[in-house]
Amino acid sequence: MRLSDLRADLGGPAQSTLRGHLSKLVELGALTRCRGERPSILAYELTPFGRDLLLAAEAAEGWLRLAPDGPIALDSAAAKVALKALVGGWSSTIVRALAARPLTLTELDKLIDNCTYPALERRLSAMRLAGQVELGPNDGSKGRQYTVSPWLRHAIGPLSVAARCERRHMPSTTGPIGRLDVEAAFLLVAPAIELGADSSGTCQVAVEAGRGDSGRPWAGAQLTLEKGSVTSCVAKVEAQPESWVLGPATAWLDAVISRDPERLGFGGDAELGRGVVQGLHDALFGVRSAQPQSSSGAAAEPAGA
Repeated sequence: MRLSDLRADLGGPAQSTLRGHLSKLVELGALTRCRGERPSILAYELTPFGRDLLLAAEAAEGWLRLAPDGPIALDSAAAKVALKALVGGWSSTIVRALAARPLTLTELDKLIDNCTYPALERRLSAMRLAGQVELGPNDGSKGRQYTVSPWLRHAIGPLSVAARCERRHMPSTTGPIGRLDVEAAFLLVAPAIELGADSSGTCQVAVEAGRGDSGRPWAGAQLTLEKGSVTSCVAKVEAQPESWVLGPATAWLDAVISRDPERLGFGGDAELGRGVVQGLHDALFGVRSAQPQSSSGAAAEPAGA
């Protein structure tokens, strides 16, 4: 689009503001400058990075629509508060700790070394106000425990789409996906998996080890299913699981986001394993009206478009 057409479509923002945003997106690599219909006229178009970035924004928008107190607009102050609380809880490993079980603030302080007690209290307060964690009653023995909300479980959707975008387009400036990230993702989403009533058994979902150790599980979880529901999810990997799904982090991202499990390996009851992968996708993206479905970088059309 030409600058003039883009400005008209956006409702006539100040040219200096629009040019500033466009320059930042070009610098990031999300947009590129090109020639319009006439060689003398400059235009802008999305790059593959820009299309993946758009998918990440759509995933965040889909998650915000599921907020406990009603849909939140992506461009609102409430969205900034919710996303900031989510990122703070994730980066501080609060989310990973609570994904395993409810914990008091004192217990969290003992588990997490990279945050002071007051910082943990502030982040938990922000997450609670945003509806991402809930505070249980005081039972008089250990104190009030924090637990994750159903909405926080669905946050793995936008986080995974953003992680895939970073892996593809910002590898040199993005930290690697860590063991705690993998465990938190599986622990949070597993309880939301729903398969057919005839699906029962144990399945290990695991991410391959890093350099020079491909094909060996590094981080993951053991899922136990009974009649289509997950009855247990434990963050561990075994050498000889009953059934398993294994692959690198990038393959897992494509499988769960885009329903493209071809780069994953399956063993034991492969049908159960494939059902689990499909269940992870459905739990995160099946309830959205605008969900990322393409691993090639093409933006998905919203439902009803």
